[in-house]
Amino acid sequence: GWPKGGMPSRPQGPYYCSVGPENNFGRMITESMYRACLYAGIEISGTNGEVMPGQQEYQVGPCVGIDAGDQLFMSRYILQRVCEDFQVYCTLHPKPIVEGDWNGAGMHTNVSTKAMREEGGLEVIKKAIYKLGAKHQEHIAVYGTGNELRLTGKHETASINDFSFGVANRGASVRIGRDTEAEGKGYFEDRRPSSNADPYLVTGKIMATIMEDVEPEVIAALNREEA
Repeated sequence: GWPKGGMPSRPQGPYYCSVGPENNFGRMITESMYRACLYAGIEISGTNGEVMPGQQEYQVGPCVGIDAGDQLFMSRYILQRVCEDFQVYCTLHPKPIVEGDWNGAGMHTNVSTKAMREEGGLEVIKKAIYKLGAKHQEHIAVYGTGNELRLTGKHETASINDFSFGVANRGASVRIGRDTEAEGKGYFEDRRPSSNADPYLVTGKIMATIMEDVEPEVIAALNREEA
C-alpha cells in the first residue's frame, strides 16, 4: 500500500512521462541507475515515469538470445544497489496497490526474429502470435507471480483468462506497433509478463513456442477502437 501520509491527492494520469516535483517521484533513482547500467555495459535504452505515481520504467535491449536474461537480471541488481544509496525501497510486485484505480507493472517483452524484420515479416509475426495464443495458459504459468492481480482486463491489460492481440492496443495480450504494421515488418510486444517475472523463463518460453513447426489456428485481431 501507500506509505503513511503518502496517498496521492490526484488520480493517475498526470504522472506518465511527466515532469515537475508534483508529478514525478523517483527520477533521481532511474537516472542514477541508467548511468550505472551504461557504465556496467548494460544495453539500457530508456527510462520514463509511468502511469501510477512513484512508478518508474526502464527498458533493456535490443539483446540477442540469452543475453536478454543476463542483462535484465544484472540491471535489477544495479537498481537495488542504487536504491540502497537513496535508502528507497523498490518493489517489482506487479500490483503493489490493489485498492483504487491504479495501474500495475509488467515486464513487457519485445520480440523479433530475422524473418520478422525482413520483407513480409508481418505475416511471420502474426503466425508467431497465433502460436502464443494456442499456449496462453502455459505462458501465464511462467510469466511471474501475482499476475492475476494485474491482468484483469482493466488498466491497460488483457484478462489473464483470455488471449488477444491488436495493433496499437494496450488492452491486448500481445501488441503490434503502428510502425510495424505500416512497414510490414518489425517486432511484437508480449504484454503479459509481470514485472517480477524471470526473464530467462519468459524469453525461453516465447522462443520455444514461436519456433515450433506447427500450423496454428488464426486469431482475429482486436479493433483499434478498443485500444
